[in-house]
Amino acid sequence: MAANEQQILSVLEQVAAGFNAHDIDAIMACFADDCSLDLPRGPQPHGSRFIGRAEVRRGLMTRFETTPDVHYGEIEHFASGSTGMSKSLLTGTQPDGEKVVVRGCDFYSFNDAGKVTRKDSYWKIVTR
Repeated sequence: MAANEQQILSVLEQVAAGFNAHDIDAIMACFADDCSLDLPRGPQPHGSRFIGRAEVRRGLMTRFETTPDVHYGEIEHFASGSTGMSKSLLTGTQPDGEKVVVRGCDFYSFNDAGKVTRKDSYWKIVTR
């Protein structure tokens, strides 16, 4: 049996709090050993893919490297079966001083223990 929906919502809250605290250990505590991550940008249609805890950690750290003051606001979490989804407004400043404001969503898959096995991220494309 998959993790229950209330448990999934709780984990999504923990992940969001970890991102806003810039606490990679708190975020990774929510992930299973056999996890994967798809980031929105990359050379493949799925973006950039990271597989396994060490690689997922490295992939997630890019958020703090590219936007050191990143913040996720206007967060909404949803759960159905063994799937969770979070919508948010990402804001922050890149190292070159450019401001970032973008809406995005993340789709999560969970195992029976309530750990994230997959995080698949999507962003709106902002044009200027």
